[in-house]
Formats: sequence, C-alpha cells, structure tokens
Amino acid sequence: MDTPSRASDIGLTKGHGPHEHVFEVQATDGAARAGVLRTARGEIRTPVFMPVGTKATVKTLHPDEVRDLGAQILLGNTYHLYFRPGDELIRDLGGLHRFMGWQLPILTDSGGFQVFSLRDTIARVDDDGVTFRSVYDGAVARFTPELSARIQANLGSDIAMCLDQVPAADVTRRRLEEAVRRTTAWAERQRHAPRADGQLRFGITQGGVDRELRRRSTEEIAALDFDGNAIGGLAIGEERTAMFETTDWATALMPADKPRYFMGIGDPEGILEVIEAGVDMFDCVLPTRTARTGSALTRSGRINLRNARFARDERPLDEACDCPACTRFTRAYIRHLVNQNELLGLRLLSLHNLRFLTELTRGAREAIGRGGFAGYKRDILERLTWADS
Repeated sequence: MDTPSRASDIGLTKGHGPHEHVFEVQATDGAARAGVLRTARGEIRTPVFMPVGTKATVKTLHPDEVRDLGAQILLGNTYHLYFRPGDELIRDLGGLHRFMGWQLPILTDSGGFQVFSLRDTIARVDDDGVTFRSVYDGAVARFTPELSARIQANLGSDIAMCLDQVPAADVTRRRLEEAVRRTTAWAERQRHAPRADGQLRFGITQGGVDRELRRRSTEEIAALDFDGNAIGGLAIGEERTAMFETTDWATALMPADKPRYFMGIGDPEGILEVIEAGVDMFDCVLPTRTARTGSALTRSGRINLRNARFARDERPLDEACDCPACTRFTRAYIRHLVNQNELLGLRLLSLHNLRFLTELTRGAREAIGRGGFAGYKRDILERLTWADS
C-alpha cells in the first residue's frame, strides 16, 4: 500500500493565468456543445454531471461503485472539510484523492454557498471576507478569498472555485449589486493566491436574474481570465422560468473556449435545459438526497417506493437501466428495504439515481455529436412526468 505523502510533497504554485489547452469544444448543436476538459488527473468528457461528495464521500457508496456508474469527476465541499477533519490533516495524509480513495478528478467548491446559505450563522460580511459561526460547534470562523484558496490547495483538488458572495433570491437590488461587486473583488484576490500544482481555478458570476447585474458580473469575471467560469446565484429559490431564461442569455456571454459550470442543478429537465444553453458542467445532491427519501428517478418520471402500489411490483426500477439495482432487484424488494429503513435500500436507490443521471448526460453528449440534441431532449421530456407515481 502506498504511504501517504508529506505536506511538502503537495506542491504549490503562485496564482497565474489559465493553463493552456484546458478545454476543447469537439461538437456543437445550436448552443449545446460536447467537449473535453483536461485536468491533472485525466480528461473529462462534457457535458458532465458531477456527483456530490460533500464530506469526502458520495453518501453510502464506495468510490469504485461511483466510478463504475460512469462518474468522471466528483465535487468536494471546502466548508465541511475545513471543519471536519481539517484541510491540513487531509494535506498531511496525501491530499483529498488519496484520503478518500478516488483517483479521478475532483472539483472543490469555495465554501461560499455553505456560508451564505446558513445565514443565521453569519456575523459580518465585509470587503475582506465573511465572519460566521461554524455549523458544527458554533465557534467563530472567517473565510477570505486567500483562505479558501489555501484550503483548496491543501485538499489538492483538480478544480478550485473562487469564493463568492451568494445573496438570497429575494434580496434587494442594492444588496445584489453589493454581492456582484464583492464577488469580483474577491475573485481578483483569489486569482493571485497560490494553488496546488496543476490545479485549475474557476471564477463564479452572481447577479441573480437581474439582466444588468448578471451581465456586469459575467463580463467582469470573464475579464479575469480564469480556467473556467461558473454561473452562481441561481437555483436558490427564484422562479424557474426566469432561472432558465437567465441561464440561456448569460451563458452566451461566457468565453466560448472555456468550460461553463452551472452550480447546483440535477433534475432531468434542468440538466437538459442548461445543456441546451451551452453549459458543460453541473452538480447536485438530488440523486442521493432523493434516494434517501425512498424515491427513484426513471425514464417515466420519479417513483416513490414507499407507495403501497409497489408492494408486489416485480419490475426493476427502470427496465432500460443497467445499474446494480435494476439488473438484480425488484421494486417490491427495494420498497421493503426502504420501509424497513435498511441501508441496502438507500444504497440501491443511490446507485440507480446516479446511473440514471450519468446516462442521461452521456446520451445528451452523444446526441450533440450527431446533431440530434433537440430531438433527444424532446423525447426525454415527453416520457418524464417528473411527478410521484
């Protein structure tokens, strides 16, 4: 077994401009595009869904299982890993990949979303950073762009996100404008902070659904010339139609030669909508969180296995699926596991839901390559009722 590398073995480089030839668009179909993102730990075929491993694990699943489902990259959470078990401990044990036994690429968020979504814990936000209380023990903590960069460098992720200020969906325009200004200033500072060797860095835009502010944020972040650009501050409670409309025109403002990342979307309709707008990457806890409620994502909509109608149902969750749950077990059996709170039920539903979304995304990528994305999207949405049945 390999011995953990020392802290000094995880190299750091000063912040600098983008790496060369990070992203290549290989096919387009309207605004939708298929490409390849090159990272220190391998190539990622886009569009790509990123399963969320908040605390260095995709809940209930072994890393090899997640890989075998088709996942190409995972998302780790800077906020939670900073507090438990600590980024320096992870660094000393060889970095996040070795720590969690995952050898493919990892993207780490900045911690900003967690800080600002836990608004009751915030003590002060100023131009230097944000002071808040830890969700674990209530201790006062502070995040700055430089600290976020340092944590992610210690974790050794392949893609590190800039710290941003995430305003609530119903915030006043004055506060929204303040968040845009502060997000750009923080990104400028983090751009020059040290990063791990080979680590890419993405900027994040804000602005809600406000056209002027979203445009301003997109242009300012693009001008900083990061390795990639993310759409932040959406999918946080705003009206869904407005979210899609904003994504459509805001994505078109982003550099075409760099990857585009929509933060926090994972339902089938949402995935297909943002792909159609030209987004390359997206993540969400939805597949595993839905599994923990006893529900499965299928090609004919979401099904709630707690429903009594499945008590004698001998069909697989989805007859077109080749995941470990569908190739061996019935709906009736999985319903029994769920209703008895057996962990295997949660595992099987998590395996299935993640496979469903990786296959949905793979199918979209293939459809773009053959110029048939519009038909692919239409066929999928016609079958999906996206309602409990």
